[in-house]
Amino acid sequence: MAKRPTKTPDRPAGPETIIEEPMGEALSRRYLAYALSTITARALPDIRDGLKPVHRRILYAMRQMRLGSGGSYRKSAKVAGQVMGDYHPHGDQAIYDAMVRLVQDFSVRIPLIDGQGNFGNIDGDNAAAMRYTECRLTEAAELLLEGIDNDTVDFRETYDGEGREPVVLPAAFPHLLANGSSGIAVGMATNIPPHNVAELIDACLHLIKTPNARTETLLNYVKGPDLPTGGVCIESKDDLAEAYATGRGGFRIRARWETEDLGRGRYQIVVTEIPYQVQKSKLVERIADLIQTKKLPVLTDVRDESAEDIRLVLEPKAGSLDPETVMAAIFKLTDLETRLSLNLNVIGADGAPGVFGLRDCLQAFLDHRRDVLLRGTRYRLDKIAHRLEILDGFLIAYLNLDEVIRIIRYEDDPKAELMATFDLSEIQTEAILNMRLRSLRKLEEMELKREHKDLKAEQKDLQALLKSEDIQWERIAGQLKETRKSFDPRSDLGRRRTALSDAPITEEVDLDELIEKEPVTVVISEKGWVRALKGHVEDKASIKYKDGDQGRFVLPAMTTDKVILVSTNGRFFALDVKDLPGGRGHGEPFRLMVDLTNEHDLIDVFLYQGDRTLLLASSAGHGLFVPEEDVLATTRKGKQVLNVAAGAEAQVCRLLTAAPGPNDYLATIGSNRKLLIFPAGDVPVMVKGKGVVLQKITNGTLVDAKCFSPEEGLTWTDRAGRQQSAEEWKEWVGKRAQAGKLPPKGFPRANRFG
Repeated sequence: MAKRPTKTPDRPAGPETIIEEPMGEALSRRYLAYALSTITARALPDIRDGLKPVHRRILYAMRQMRLGSGGSYRKSAKVAGQVMGDYHPHGDQAIYDAMVRLVQDFSVRIPLIDGQGNFGNIDGDNAAAMRYTECRLTEAAELLLEGIDNDTVDFRETYDGEGREPVVLPAAFPHLLANGSSGIAVGMATNIPPHNVAELIDACLHLIKTPNARTETLLNYVKGPDLPTGGVCIESKDDLAEAYATGRGGFRIRARWETEDLGRGRYQIVVTEIPYQVQKSKLVERIADLIQTKKLPVLTDVRDESAEDIRLVLEPKAGSLDPETVMAAIFKLTDLETRLSLNLNVIGADGAPGVFGLRDCLQAFLDHRRDVLLRGTRYRLDKIAHRLEILDGFLIAYLNLDEVIRIIRYEDDPKAELMATFDLSEIQTEAILNMRLRSLRKLEEMELKREHKDLKAEQKDLQALLKSEDIQWERIAGQLKETRKSFDPRSDLGRRRTALSDAPITEEVDLDELIEKEPVTVVISEKGWVRALKGHVEDKASIKYKDGDQGRFVLPAMTTDKVILVSTNGRFFALDVKDLPGGRGHGEPFRLMVDLTNEHDLIDVFLYQGDRTLLLASSAGHGLFVPEEDVLATTRKGKQVLNVAAGAEAQVCRLLTAAPGPNDYLATIGSNRKLLIFPAGDVPVMVKGKGVVLQKITNGTLVDAKCFSPEEGLTWTDRAGRQQSAEEWKEWVGKRAQAGKLPPKGFPRANRFG
């Protein structure tokens, strides 16, 4: 049977809504809305409770699930699902990641969630899946939530409009600085290191007594960051004061270490605490890599002997090395010393982001606590008034008990009759009608009178509190002192973990001085393979190369030397001999170590000394003198020293023991076999450049140049390796940039001085 054609439903009639506006305005408005959402609802914490929305929602949801510190644990998946379904419209993995951080005692100074199961470790291993872990709140988290049911903070609708969530938590301690925070928003970021809670509370108490206290005074209480992983903060007091006053700055954090004597003049260094947010496994890998590549010559081995506590063992090269010097070298190259930034960029009480100083943050917290106190007091007064109204009704009922019973037993509408007879309110009447018979005994009446008296006294105290700002701050100070007991500095949770020290005054560590000085032979083959053979090879013919390759440069050197490579494009490169591959194989191509393309080649190789002068010249006939210290390169890209013209290349690189004297001469010869000698003073000494014309060469190029003194005269090396000289060399003396004359009889046909 054929199918009937499906009838397409008619579209509703009427013109479509089209909004016309410039594309730039539409994009900017929508991007601004996205940026504000990211800043206020995701990346930056609130200055009052120090929490981002996701953390606040997690804690509130766990409280609603009755996961208190004294109760049982619940699956993390259950909590993440509850948070995602009721409060946080994002992925469950993002919620779980935020939850995991609140568990890790190496990530936060005061854990807010008590975890059971694998929640990751300091090596950088991830937490187990949420279905395998369980969690509940800690006592510190309960302090943040304390009083939330007493109308102490504002609530707002959840994202689906079916529930309500707190805008901010009451926060019994300054959590923003206690646990810190980090986040990247749109156009701004925040980074706040953790601090010691007891010190923060002490600073708050001082600020209550002295509202105009300066940041420098508060730093007598807040010593500096107090990181979960300990370490040593080596920032100066002046830098700390400036950072906390402006809300921007940074702290240098070093690992804590000690030495252990091994006997026979040897020792080992043991690292017991590492800087904050440094993964131990990657740190060990980094140190091991530096030892293997000989970039950290002060160490021979690193071992991770950590169990519950951190224990990294570093073995120095020799027992004669000073431990402070060894650690200075390690701090320079590894994350055993890091810089922790401070950027107190948070959401203020008015909902606008801003950068606040230490004093501003503490004052904002105190203002929030005062607001919590006042709102909680008004809430309690309303409850007391309601209870007193009921108690007044009960007392009237006890005074007229027989009449009340009669009305309830015989009247058709006892509620209305009671209200009319005894002038009771509806609330009082309902309470009397709902009273149990056993409450009519005499003892109960006495208890009601006692409760009435106590509530009246409490009501009077609370009313006095609302009228007096001094009493309010006195009450807040008392609450803070009580909270401080939970973070007693003598307890494991409250003790200061990060030591403070002034910036150490140490001399700059030269790692080259710590390298073991050993003789090697640097070999660079014709095809560009470089290696370092152990010892000084006397017989160069004994050096073996790959098939089809042969030797080009062979230099006796020490492991502390630097090799300078000079290329045809006038660029100089530097290689550390200690970093060159060993002589077991054929080495590595030097082009893998420096950025030199295949179209250029080497013209010379020498060991760097730093106190000599170089004569450089191009095939176009230009040249100059350059101090050796100015050709040392520090990067793979090298250093451009001799600028060569298009179509030309660097041709000459000669080392002079000293700068040319006033009586010295410079000899040049070109491929057209013309020799020219002129005063060396006519050639400038420059840091870099093209130089000046040395010799005018037509139909050819400059081949060689040499600087000599009148006493030694002009010499060259013939094909047999013998030294020759020209007795009448002055016949070839002319002016710079002339063409020159044919060289003396016996001058090499290769047109080189040797």
